[in-house]
Amino acid sequence: MDFEILLKQIDFIKEIDKVKYIQRKTKLFNSNRNENDAEHSWHLAMMALILAEHANEPIDVLKVVKMVLIHDIVEIDAGDTFIYDMQKNHINTDQERLAANRIFGLLPQEQSKEFIAVWEEFEAGLTPEAKFARTLDRLEPLLQNTSNNGGTWKEFDVDYSKVFEKKKIINEGSTTIWKYAEELINESVENGILRKD
Repeated sequence: MDFEILLKQIDFIKEIDKVKYIQRKTKLFNSNRNENDAEHSWHLAMMALILAEHANEPIDVLKVVKMVLIHDIVEIDAGDTFIYDMQKNHINTDQERLAANRIFGLLPQEQSKEFIAVWEEFEAGLTPEAKFARTLDRLEPLLQNTSNNGGTWKEFDVDYSKVFEKKKIINEGSTTIWKYAEELINESVENGILRKD
């Protein structure tokens, strides 16, 4: 056994504990408490296991689980960007790239390369696994906001067109889940928890 490899892995494990402190704007289901990135990632991993059959294409579920568990680790350094933030674009930034290199660089070289590649694949959103992982990433806050009478939509005055624009990516990973999500969005307008001008 290579003790040096183990020590690098332990350093990484200690570092990613910080994910538990990254607060998201969305709140837990039926709650006033903000979700943290660790809770979000765990929830997406469970969703991947439960909802995999609804993917548009055959997927490697383990790869999807890896993606959703590591996709927000970069926020330890880069911070969480609210999806409806109009000032800061919600795209892969130089800051996130630096964070990925630093944090995943704590791992032994082969694991570091693998984690960076999985993170990059998620960010690019081109493979069946990445499309489905992104579907889940957009679905979870939709479920949270509908459970919280509009949640962040009301808190930050987000309207239907912005929600629809950000959520339509769900369709790329699952037309079935998108159909459900679209119904939820429309019901939210009907129920007065999402403004439509």
